[in-house]
Amino acid sequence: MNENQRRIWLCADDYGLSPGVNRAIRDLIGRGRLNATSVMVVGPAIGRDEVAALQEIAASSPRCAIGLHATLTAPFRPLTMHFKPVDGGMFLPFPKLLRAGLLRRLDPEIVRAELSVQLSAFKDLFGRAPDFVDGHQHAQLFPQVRDGFLAAVKEAAPTAWVRQGGRNQPLATRLSEPKALLLDTLSAQFRKRAARADLAFNPAFAGAYDFSRSPDFGALMRQFLDSLPDGGLVMCHPGFVDDVLVSLDPLTTQREREHAYLAGEAFSRLLEMNKVTLG
Repeated sequence: MNENQRRIWLCADDYGLSPGVNRAIRDLIGRGRLNATSVMVVGPAIGRDEVAALQEIAASSPRCAIGLHATLTAPFRPLTMHFKPVDGGMFLPFPKLLRAGLLRRLDPEIVRAELSVQLSAFKDLFGRAPDFVDGHQHAQLFPQVRDGFLAAVKEAAPTAWVRQGGRNQPLATRLSEPKALLLDTLSAQFRKRAARADLAFNPAFAGAYDFSRSPDFGALMRQFLDSLPDGGLVMCHPGFVDDVLVSLDPLTTQREREHAYLAGEAFSRLLEMNKVTLG
C-alpha cells in the first residue's frame, strides 16, 4: 500500500433490524463497498438463515469484520428478565437512557448482565466472538452504561475492539455540529476507560448527521473522509425500506439513499481521489 493511503473501516450498523436492511448490507459487502457490519441480536430479522447469508457473503470478502451492535434502547426488549429500567417491557428511549446515566440512576452490573447475554447470543449464532462491539444509538458511550459495556466485552470478547465516537477536530467545527460534539464529549471518558481495560478502539469516528433533513450523502461522505486518520471508522446505515423497518425506526428512505451512493461509481472515485482503501 502507498504510504500516503489510508485504510479505514466503513461499518454498516443495524444488521438484523429488518430483511430490507439485511439485503442492502449484504449487497454492499458483495460489491466490496463495506468492510464491517454490526449485528443486532435482539432485532426481529436475525436468525440462522440471515446469519448464514451474511457469513456466506462475508467469506467472499475477507476484509469484512462482523461485530455485535449492542442494543439497549427502545423499541427493543432486553434478553434478560431483570433488566431495568424498562418502559412497557422495552428498553428506555435513548434520551431517557442518557438522562438516567447522567443522573447516576443506572446499575452498570445490570447493563453488564444484559450485554453478556447479547454477546453469548452472538457467539451462538456465529460460532465465535464478534470482531468488534459497538452500540445502537451510541448507548455504549453513555455514563454508567459504558462501565457495564466495557466489563461485558472484556469478559466475553477481550480481543474485540470497541467503537468510540470522537474525532479530533477544531472546536469551531465541533460547535457547528451538536450531535458530533455530544459524541465527542461522551467518548472522552469512554476512551480512557477502554484503555484502562486494555481494549482496543478506533482512533477516530465519522458518520453522525441529522438523518431527518435527508441531506446529500455523497457530500457528507466527502466531509467524513476529510482528515480521517488511518484506521478511522465511518458509520453508515444503508437499507431497503420494508414494513418491518417502518414499524421500528424513523430512519427509512435515507437508508436507500445511502445504499445507492455507496453502490455507485461516485463513491469508488471518491475513495480513489482521497487515497482511501477499505482495509
